[in-house]
Formats: sequence, structure tokens, C-alpha cells
Amino acid sequence: MKRIDRLKNLIRVARGLLEPDLVVKGGRVVNVLSGEIIRADVAVYDSIIAGVGRYDGPATIDAEGDYIAPGFMDAHMHPESTLLSPAELARAVLPRGTTAIFADPHEIANVLGIDGIRYMLAASEGLPVDIYFLLPSCVPATHLETSGASLAAADLKIFRREKRVLGLAEMMNYPGVLGGGDSELEKLIAFRRSIRDGHAPLLSGRDLNAYIAAGIRSDHECTGRAEAEEKLRLGMHIMIREGTQAKNLKDLLPLVSFRNSRHCSLVTDDLHPHDLLRKGHLDHLVNLATAEGVEPVEAIRMVTCNTARYFALRDVGAVAPGYRADLLILSSLSPVRVRSVIKAGRTVFDEGSFADGEDAAARRSLMTVMNVRPFGREAFAVPGRAEKIRVIGLIPDQILTEQLILEPTVWDGEIVSDIGRDILKLAVVERHRATGRIGLGFVRGFGLKDGALASSVAHDSHNIIAVGCSDEDLFAAVNAVEAMNGGLAAVRNGDVVAGLPLPIAGLMSDRPLAEVARGWEELRRAAGDLGSVPAEPFMVLSFLALPVIPELKLTDQGLVDVNLFRHIPLFAAD
Repeated sequence: MKRIDRLKNLIRVARGLLEPDLVVKGGRVVNVLSGEIIRADVAVYDSIIAGVGRYDGPATIDAEGDYIAPGFMDAHMHPESTLLSPAELARAVLPRGTTAIFADPHEIANVLGIDGIRYMLAASEGLPVDIYFLLPSCVPATHLETSGASLAAADLKIFRREKRVLGLAEMMNYPGVLGGGDSELEKLIAFRRSIRDGHAPLLSGRDLNAYIAAGIRSDHECTGRAEAEEKLRLGMHIMIREGTQAKNLKDLLPLVSFRNSRHCSLVTDDLHPHDLLRKGHLDHLVNLATAEGVEPVEAIRMVTCNTARYFALRDVGAVAPGYRADLLILSSLSPVRVRSVIKAGRTVFDEGSFADGEDAAARRSLMTVMNVRPFGREAFAVPGRAEKIRVIGLIPDQILTEQLILEPTVWDGEIVSDIGRDILKLAVVERHRATGRIGLGFVRGFGLKDGALASSVAHDSHNIIAVGCSDEDLFAAVNAVEAMNGGLAAVRNGDVVAGLPLPIAGLMSDRPLAEVARGWEELRRAAGDLGSVPAEPFMVLSFLALPVIPELKLTDQGLVDVNLFRHIPLFAAD
């Protein structure tokens, strides 16, 4: 049928002159545009909402007593953080009411470059959840680490014509922007007609003005109300984050009011599989917001129309004529309980079951990258000196860290982990180019009493990161991750006590959510048995290699003072 004929028919359906393809009858429509809840039918024709009012037709869904809401949209998420392939991710979030995700694939891009972006585009094509992409702006994230790829503005431009590519993802290298770095500014210019997301923790004053003046329009790194207020006043869309590790929702919700809420979205950023299975996705964030006193319609706005408008998508995010029929039927509004999901006018999930029973296994594809130069246990040795050392200090429930200056514990001329003082050795092993680089440091706050933990998920370059009580167990844990072609491992006395293979780029599993979540829980229990203090030790571990989040981090090239944005020595006197 020609486009003009479809439009004529849509108009006739809206006027009641032609029967709709589908009518959702008798529900209470959550109108995020007016802020009301109204009783109405929703008529659908050719995947589009034709009308909201009184309609009849041969195909109906009884929504009497239920609510009809727009599909939820996550404005900022790294799919790789769920450890799931795109198809498995879609099956995991759809029953929770999510119909769209705005993804930054910079995890896999830092490992595989252009091929990683192509994989994500291909693997997410045709899913019942729309996965849009913003192109990773920082591959590598900084010059302070070794990544598997390097993407310049010219590399990113080739994706600009892709339908689901909307712009440039979080510009993490804010020092590069402020310093007028050619690489950062070339990318901002290349996407000047598109969305350009931000990432600027604690940035303030004139530097914040300069960062926003460069064309950057959002931030998901706010940890306090004052920070978020300043960024909001200067024109940023505030993405209120509640993920597995970074939990900012309760601190930032007091910012939200009827005057400014349209400039706010709820996002997950990084969400690990057990939280996705146990707590949910955006439905969980909406429930947290309403529990904090936000009106349900306002909370739903922050995962629907606010997000759609920020990304300049004019046909999604509301239950209104001319909008795409991405609808949720909710049996309860507070808390949110999803009964059915309608995607583009077709029921894709209903009463606990997927409509088509699609098997995500058909979409699995392994892209193994594990290229470590052989080394021995002695590579983890740190020669001792009678001087204080810099130690990374964990901050509970934050990805921010602090820089501590502490006396080392020296044994047989080497600095070793001190279990009694909770100072453990930390190592980052380069795994992309077989350079043999190993960064060594120390961290306080993990609480391990025995063994070691290791992971090939180490933001953002995703080398192998490990923390442990002895060099022997550190060595065994890194070897276990390498042997799995990427993954997570917990080791005690040289033996692997728990492991989770991640054969897709060392970042994602090819298994279903329940299986991945079970493996994750086994790792958490194993870490707890070893004495881990953080509830999410592998999430905490993964961010200790990220040199764009203050204050002190470790890469394969050594310790990084993020505030100074340069490498610094382990010994404080140097």
C-alpha cells in the first residue's frame, strides 16, 4: 500500500469511518503529555495510534481496570554491562515494560573498534525492543591506558547514515574538551547536527560553561543535588542514574519539580544481570521514584516523553494520535506491574509469555579477544622501599574513589597485601595487543581475607583487572580469565571456586539471563566467602581501571590521578 493511502486510512480510522486494526478497550490512559489519567479506548492502525477516545473494532484487548502507558525508554545504558547479548537483553527488559534503549557501545568498541559497533547494530536489528545507538566518543577513553582500538572522527562518520544511530555518546574526556584537543573537538563538530551526550562528574563553574558551550547537552554523572542544579540551569538534560554500582536516584530526586521535570530522565547506565533478574529495569526505577514521593505520572514521564523529546524522536513516548503504538498494559501503577506489552501495534508479551517464542540463540555470535603476552607470578612483584605509597580508597556505593597515602607492608623486600589493614594488591594486565604491560597498585576497602578476583570487564579499555591477597592467587585468577577467553573468576589457593565465561569480546555471555544471573550470584557468594566487603565486588573492580572518574585509578600503564589527568608514581615521595 502506498504511503498516501496508509495516511488516508489512518485519518479514516481516527474519524471512526474505518475499523482499526486493534482497539485497547476500557483502560485508564496514562497521559504523560497532560499529566492526567483518563478512561479511554486506544485505536491502532498500521502500527500507529489513530485515536484515543471511544472506538470499536473486530480485534480488541480488554484493559478494563488496567492502565495504558507508553513503552519505557532507557536514555543511557551500556548493554554490555548486563553481560547479555542484545537479543537476550531485549528478552530480559521487555517483560519489564522497556520498549527502547539508547545505548553507548563504547565497551565493545574499546575492544573491537568498528567491528564491535557493527556487531551491536547487526545483533540488535529487528528485536522487539528498539536499541538506538550513540557512537562512542572516547575510544580509547584516554591516552592513559591501552585499548583494543582507536576511533577517530572519520571512523565514526561512516555510521552517521545508520537509521538507529542518533549522535555522539558521552564525551568522557572532558579535560580534552576543555584543553581544546583536536580529537575531541573534531568529533563534536562531526556530530554538531545530532545529539551529543556528556559525562562530566563534579565539573563546575567556568569549566562547566565551556564544556556545555561545546555543544554537549546531557549528564548522567551527577551525584549531588547542587551539582545537578547547576548543570540543569546551564541547559543540560539531567539523567538520574540508578544502576548496580552508582545509585544517585534518592539524592537527585529532590531536584525534580513540575517546573523542570521535563528536563530529567531516569537511566540505568550500568546494570548487572542479577539486578535485572531480581529487581527489574526501568519499572524498578519508576517504583523507587514513586516510593520517594514522585507522582506516578511524573515518574513515567521521566522514562517516556522526556527521553523521546531529548533525542528528538517525535513519534514515541506518549499515548496520543500519530504516535507509534508502543504500549504497556499495567495491572498496577504504583508499583508498576506489566501485564502486556504491545510493540508497533502487535502484542509481543502477555501474561508472562512472549507472543512469538523467538529463540535468541539464533542471534548468538562469539567474538573472542584475548591476546596476553605470557608472564609469570613474578610479574606481580612490587619492590619495597621505606616510603609511603598511594592507595586507591573505595567509597561505598560510588564509582568515585579517594587517594590515600599509607605506609606499605614489606615482606622479603617486596610490598605485599596487608589483609589486617585491608590493603590489597591490584593489577591490570593488558589483553589486546600482547604488550606485556601490567599496572600494579593497591586498594583499600575490598576486605578480602583470602584468594583473588579477576575480570576482563574493566572500564573502559577492558584489560584484565584483578585484586587479591597474594601474588599466587592474583596470577591464578588472571590465568583463569584468559583461559575462559574472557570472563570473571574467583580463586582461592590457586583453584577457581567460581567463574563466568564471557566469550563475546570478553564482555558478554551467549547464555540466557537466568543462567548468567545464576553465575553472577555464584561469583558474589564466592567473593563473600573470601571476605569481600562490597556487595557488588566485580562491579566495583570493573571501575577501578576507569581513569575519567576521580580520584585515583589504575590502568595497564600505571596509577592515574584523574584530577591531574596524568600518571603518578606509586610512591608518594616521587
